[in-house]
Amino acid sequence: MARKYSKSASKDVERALHEEKRGKLKSGKGGKGGTVKSRKQAIAIGLSEARKKGKKVPKKATGRKGRAGKKKK
Repeated sequence: MARKYSKSASKDVERALHEEKRGKLKSGKGGKGGTVKSRKQAIAIGLSEARKKGKKVPKKATGRKGRAGKKKK
């Protein structure tokens, strides 16, 4: 089975997580959004940076609104 994410994309995420752990990772354009507080946010930043560089990363999941699980009365 093929990799979903390239190795270099994984490195970008790893770097973002490392910076977040050290308190150096900033959110927003030009880092004006303040420091990142959660690991999830750090992963999202790493993936978006990898996407911008053109690395192999699956497309961003858009809001999937389904009616599964809802019952009609």
